[in-house]
Amino acid sequence: MKREDNSRLPNRTYGWTFDVLIAVRSLKKLEFTNEDAYTLAPHLKKLHPRNKHVKDKIRQQLQVLRDLGFLFHIREGVWRLK
Repeated sequence: MKREDNSRLPNRTYGWTFDVLIAVRSLKKLEFTNEDAYTLAPHLKKLHPRNKHVKDKIRQQLQVLRDLGFLFHIREGVWRLK
């Protein structure tokens, strides 16, 4: 996974939000679950080694991505990329 430019993300959301977006896109799935996203935790932990609550942060950032219009929340624990 590599960080790519994404002009649709406001500058303040770079960092965790951008990294989670790139990571979930790397799953190569239109729909994915929280559990799928949690498989990305080791990669995200390498990018953010001081964070001790990586799964919580992933879940939070999925909600941020939903609010920004990058994801649909299908039902509890299930997401779809737009």
